[in-house]
Amino acid sequence: MTEILTGAIDWVLATVHDWGYTGIVVMMTIESSFIPFPSEVAMIPAGYLAAQGRMDPFLATLAGIAGSLIGALVNYVLALYLGRPAVERIAGWFFVGPDKLDSADLFFARHGEITTFVGRLIPVIRQLISLPAGFARMNLARFALYTGLGAGLWSAVLVAIGYWVGANEDLWRPMLQKVTLWLLGGIAVLVIGYVTYQRRREVRSSG
Repeated sequence: MTEILTGAIDWVLATVHDWGYTGIVVMMTIESSFIPFPSEVAMIPAGYLAAQGRMDPFLATLAGIAGSLIGALVNYVLALYLGRPAVERIAGWFFVGPDKLDSADLFFARHGEITTFVGRLIPVIRQLISLPAGFARMNLARFALYTGLGAGLWSAVLVAIGYWVGANEDLWRPMLQKVTLWLLGGIAVLVIGYVTYQRRREVRSSG
């Protein structure tokens, strides 16, 4: 298992390096959507590569902000124009249940628009906080500003982790191993869920 994880981490590092800043934008866009994809997979390796002089930490952080903002705006627009019932169906395709949407709604209702900043720093809430902002028709300029600031802070922290501990791989590799294992498990769940959904659909259509 250790060898598999080591190979997976090496692949992640190579992918971030080969895809460059565009790859960071793409991965962080996915991270800000319904799809379960941890931002650590993109940003910590970017910081590590920056420590080696193979990426620029400032540009990597900007790429993280850009991707996070794009993904957040997608969720915001979906919530704004489709409404809660449709968003629940879409979220369900990615195993995001109504309970998680309720948590994001409650968090937004309790703390107001500033949650689009604070929420970017909280796991699970980070991906979903854009939805209640859209439901509430939050001002788009403020939404983009708060989201960009929160995403910038989170991206900068992850890049800094990768940069400052990059010289000591024993510190960051165990962290990335856990994240990578979680990611592989998430992908497996998605695949199994998709296959199950297709089979049930075939049974209903044949019946």
